[in-house]
Order: sequence, then C-alpha cells, then structure tokens
Amino acid sequence: MSNIVRDSDVVELSAPPYFNFGEKVKAKRAIRNDGTYAGKEIGDLLAKKGEEGYVVTIGTFLQQFYIYGVEFIESGNRVGMKRKELEPARPREQVDEDLPLPGAAK
Repeated sequence: MSNIVRDSDVVELSAPPYFNFGEKVKAKRAIRNDGTYAGKEIGDLLAKKGEEGYVVTIGTFLQQFYIYGVEFIESGNRVGMKRKELEPARPREQVDEDLPLPGAAK
C-alpha cells in the first residue's frame, strides 16, 4: 500500500510548464525542509513567504506535476517547488507587455 497522496486528478504534464526558465517567481508561503533538502535540518526555513527567485530548472514528479527548481535571491537556496506553491513575481499581463513583439526593432 502506498502512502503517496496526490494533490488532484489533474496531470499537469499534459500541458506546457506554467513557468518558464529564467522567470522571476515568488513563494506563496514559507517553505521548510521536509527532509529532502541536503545540509539543512528538517523544519529549517528554505524560503520566506513572498521571497523572490528565478526558475533555473524544470523537472517532473510522479508523472503528474512539474517541479520548478527556484534559486531564491535572499536565502540563496535552490528549492524544488510545485506550481501551487509559486506565483509570478509580477502580474502576467505586465510580463507580457515587457516582451518585444516579434520582428520589432531593438
């Protein structure tokens, strides 16, 4: 019998990742070591609520979720996080407006 608890029946991998490499994101809540972060004690704070970082890797977990490796600026920790634990550092509309239009002069 397995003790793995799935968050939902949704398989995120059927769509592209929500966040992109290099995208600035922030933690929706405080993130503590659950025992999977080497070199830190269980329960140690890895990222504060609202701490910003950048997506540096995108992997998968349980053939269901994307896991975003986020390098947090203030703490310097690189933490694997699910989409539900992150939000864009800036509203998506603002991010899209900052991107140059295809074929636009630089």
